[in-house]
Amino acid sequence: MIQPGSAMLVLGLGRSGRAAIRLLRSRGVHVRAADAGDTPELRRSAESLRREGIPVQLGDVSPAPEDAVAAVISPGIAPDSAWVQPLIRAGLPLISELEIGWHELKAPVLAVTGSSGKSTLVKLCAETLVRAGRRAVAAGNYGPPLSEVVMDPVPWDWVIAEVSSFQLETVCEFRPRIALLLNLHPNHLDRHGTLDAYRAAKMRLFQTLGPGDCAVIPDDLDDPVLIPSGVRRITFGLSAAADWRFQDGHVQGAATQIDFRGTPFDNPILGCTAAAATAALTVIGVSAPDIGSTASVFERLPHRQQRVAEIDGILFVDDSKATTLAALAAGIEMVPGPVRLIAGGRLKETDFEKPKIMLAKKTAEVYLIGESADVLEKAWCGTVACRRCGTLQEAVAQAWQDARKGETILLSPGCASFDQFRGYDDRGQCFTGLIQQLNSRGRK
Repeated sequence: MIQPGSAMLVLGLGRSGRAAIRLLRSRGVHVRAADAGDTPELRRSAESLRREGIPVQLGDVSPAPEDAVAAVISPGIAPDSAWVQPLIRAGLPLISELEIGWHELKAPVLAVTGSSGKSTLVKLCAETLVRAGRRAVAAGNYGPPLSEVVMDPVPWDWVIAEVSSFQLETVCEFRPRIALLLNLHPNHLDRHGTLDAYRAAKMRLFQTLGPGDCAVIPDDLDDPVLIPSGVRRITFGLSAAADWRFQDGHVQGAATQIDFRGTPFDNPILGCTAAAATAALTVIGVSAPDIGSTASVFERLPHRQQRVAEIDGILFVDDSKATTLAALAAGIEMVPGPVRLIAGGRLKETDFEKPKIMLAKKTAEVYLIGESADVLEKAWCGTVACRRCGTLQEAVAQAWQDARKGETILLSPGCASFDQFRGYDDRGQCFTGLIQQLNSRGRK
């Protein structure tokens, strides 16, 4: 795939694009780079690359193919964008940065995809492997790009890669040793268009598997037609039919039981994550005690069900990473109730039914923020009390005023953050800051 002396175009100057540039240059490839944006940060990156002798084009004019044999595309760039389409019409192949890195990687890959919870799963698997004495690194969407991991002199035993649907759109040969689909529910429909297209992108993870490889899939999504013949299939879930199932705080297999009680995985949502991790790690050869002991000291990722504070008997939880309605419903289920939910932002989907069961079951009131407040109020007002607050600051103030001892104020927006924030992490940090101010003032 990488031919010394050839020319390649790299699309996107984010972290994965810069990693691809370094890898290609180290292999003797003549690189040109382009990004449709033209921000001060991109200009600084472009100037740095130009000093290294790399031609860089910024702006929304599509780059010319010239003598390039392929274009390495960053996950943030949609292949059907007007900026990329002229390259496709010119016959220039698009290659995912993920695939470029994988081709040069010597270590086996456990690849994880899904609609939510991927990072937690990758973190659990990587930390368990390290605890078991393996040289393992978390990479992809969680951690460094694969093109960056390749450049590390450490001889890895395993690479645990979080893989997005955006990366999978343009893979052709990427073949992990273990491919794991954690879950599937509507997400990124603003890019993929339909749930079927989104599902098809996710299932590309399995397309190149062959004998000796393993597919780990939820028991309710197990479809032999989608997995190539000869591939070992392992299922996980909550039902007795799953090869690995979560039940009553334990993950159980044919002859193994692991106790997850008292850990972050002691609930049906993250219990499925623990079952998926156990399925993959046992294939690698990790023992049950290593899995259980890692879970017992596992620290949640920032903005994923993160307990911020407890003030006057009221718990505050930051779940800003919940950017889909399915993740919102899961967020409500995982915290103690009754719940005062802060939700809203930029919607990525249009089916508002999924959260209604949890809204009716555990939610005292919903405090709506951002550009979707009107839409969500109309969708949910017959199920739960809704209040339009506009801003996160107002929502926290109103929820704090209404909350009673034993309740949880939960930020689980179910939406993207870009209408009011730079990202979900910025939104979560703002929430934490507001709680700290409440804590310093005390309850009036």
